[in-house]
Amino acid sequence: MKNRLKVLRAERDWTQADLAERLEVSRQTVNALEKGKYDPSLPLAFKIAHIFSEPIEAIFIYETE
Repeated sequence: MKNRLKVLRAERDWTQADLAERLEVSRQTVNALEKGKYDPSLPLAFKIAHIFSEPIEAIFIYETE
């Protein structure tokens, strides 16, 4: 699954650590999410959407393989 986390984070001049603090996760988790190595749980996806004031589907893009 692709996502726009890095772009959204950069638009706000947040570091990965800044976003991690807001999400209450580790910086490594944010890094893994941005690189597509980890798909968020549904509660985490909702939290991310809330923090960025975007719908989940505007942040996470499902791709069929």
